[in-house]
This record gives sequence, C-alpha cells and structure tokens, in this order.
Amino acid sequence: MKRIFILTGESSGDKLASKVIENLNKLNSEIEYLSVGGENLKKLGIKSIFNLSEITYLGFTNVIFNIFKIKKKINETVNAIENFKPDILFTVDSPDFTLRVAEKVKKNNPKIKTVHYVAPQVWVWREGRVKKIKKYIDHMLLLFDFEKTYFEKEQMSHEFVGHPLLEKKAESAIDINQILKKNKALISIFAGSRKSEIILLTPIIIEFIKLMNKKYKDFTFVFHSTKEHSELIQSYIKGANFENCEVISDNKIKNHILQKSIFAVSKSGTVSLEICNAKIPSIILYKMGLINFLIVKMLVKTKFANIINIAAKEEIIPELLQSDCNAENIFKVTSNYLDNPGKINEQISKTQNILKNFKTNNSPSDLAANALNKYL
Repeated sequence: MKRIFILTGESSGDKLASKVIENLNKLNSEIEYLSVGGENLKKLGIKSIFNLSEITYLGFTNVIFNIFKIKKKINETVNAIENFKPDILFTVDSPDFTLRVAEKVKKNNPKIKTVHYVAPQVWVWREGRVKKIKKYIDHMLLLFDFEKTYFEKEQMSHEFVGHPLLEKKAESAIDINQILKKNKALISIFAGSRKSEIILLTPIIIEFIKLMNKKYKDFTFVFHSTKEHSELIQSYIKGANFENCEVISDNKIKNHILQKSIFAVSKSGTVSLEICNAKIPSIILYKMGLINFLIVKMLVKTKFANIINIAAKEEIIPELLQSDCNAENIFKVTSNYLDNPGKINEQISKTQNILKNFKTNNSPSDLAANALNKYL
C-alpha cells in the first residue's frame, strides 16, 4: 500500500488539502495517510500527529517570539515523516513551516517525492527562493497562471491548476429569510478568521456601521465568521446596540448570503477571490501592528496588497491600508460606490476579466489529485 504524508500549517491549508485527498481517493483507494492537519482532514479519517493550532502563528513578531517552539515542531514533524516512510510528502501552503520540513526530509530521504500546493509568493518578495526550493521540491502546483514565469525561469517542475476557491459548487436550497429582513439590502463583512485580525479590525468596522446607519436606513450588515470567533464578534455588536447586524458561521449559509449581498467590506486575503467570483463589489481593509507593517514594507516589491489588483497592475478594488484603514474612509469609499452604480459595474467588469486568468477548464482539486497520483 502506498503512503502519503500531508503537511499543512493552518486551517485554510487543511481545507485545500482535504479537497485534493477526497478526489485522490476516487482515483486510488489503496493509500495510507498521516498528517499535520485539522478538522477537514480529520473528517476524511486522517490522523494528525498534533493539533494544528500548535504551529499557527500570525505575523513576523509572533514567529520571532515562538522561534524555538517552531523549530521543535519542525524536528518533531520531520521525525514523524521519516518514521512513517511515505512515498509522497504533500505540503500545502504555509511555506515558513511546510517547506522547512520538506527541505530536511528531502535531505535525509531523497527517495521521498515532494509535491507542494500553493506556491510561496515569490512575486511579492524573495524571488530568488525558487533556486533553493527546486532542490527539495519535486513538483509545484500553482494557483495563478502568472506564477509560471518564475518557475520556468529556474526550469523547476510545476503545473498551473487554478484556484480552488473559484471552483463551481453545487448549491443546495437554503432558507435565509430569517436574515433577509423586509426592504433591507445585505452588506457582507469579512473581519478575518484569526482572533488578532478580528480584534484589530472589528472596532473600526463597528464605527463604520454607525456612520452608515446615520446615512442609510435600509441595510443589514452580516459578519462572516468562523464558529470559533462568532461570540467575539457578537460581543462587539452587542456593545454597539446594533439591531441591523448578524453573525453567520455556517459555510453553506455564508455563500448564499454573499450571493445576495450588494456590497462587501473585507480584510485582505483569499476571501477577496470568493467575493469577486460572486460578482459582488467590494473594498479591501489591511491593518497590522506597526513593527510587522514596517518589516513587510521593507520586504515586499508589489504596489498592492490584493491579488486582483496585483494581477491587474492597477487598483480595481480600493485598498485602505494601515492609517487609511479607518471608519471615515471606509464609509466614504463604500457610500461613493453605493451612490454610483456605474462605479459598481466597472469594478465587477474588471474583476471578471482578471478572474478568467485564474481559472482552468478542470477542477483545481482534480488536477492536484491527478498530479499526486502520477507520483505514486
């Protein structure tokens, strides 16, 4: 029986990996798995050697403060992989953790095939990493077509599979009448999936909603949350005594809410692709601690924070970064869009043109599963 060790570093990687493995099992059911994973891989019956939360650190300063814990986890993971003796080490995203493990594993066991899903953002900073990465990663699965240039240059084995967030999903009928209040239009709010993001952005968003409520009387604001942080967001809403705010943590309902929204206010991240794919106009918020921001500013070489804007090489979706990320600016930009349908149509049209280049004719999860199967 063939063996695959699946290595993720946070919940988003766990979700991506589970979709690939679910499809791989349809191609080949004779595979034994072990992982560093979360709830999604667990649902497939795949054991994790430790809890994913033990290695999920946000921001440069947090990594620095936890460097010895991280090194210990890297060594622990390497030992577990070597004892498991897999045919493939399948690493997903979180390059600061997963690729460090892969490098050590490949050095000690060159026969183990290494496949990495979600290329590190070499187009943002440290392009030279590709030279080093190709020494220990046998095949790279890319989410974006424009990334191919960086790996072709170094003649590294790679494949564009597309972004799984843009896959067409079969939708079930869901009643959301309890959220859709009469004569109330929906505005979706994405304050983040990590506690640190929520604590930083939610107070600003609350002040933004106060300004919106003074000008408009016909909106319901729906916060898209994880189950873990639903109560935290609810506490902010209760503190503001809002009657036109809801918090949704059910993924099936979230997608329906987004589809019914007329606008979205979102933290920077991959969720922006889902918003654009739903053809919903939006703005992007980006705020972090000053030290982390200064480090990022020194390292990155892109002008924009959002992937759509980076690919377009222009600010299609307004970005409010750091000091510009305040309630007054969010209100000003949002109301400007809501009062000008032409601006909304222009943004949607431009984002759809960019998204065409992020898609493949086949399912990204299927393509990734086929790539893994070839290495077995």
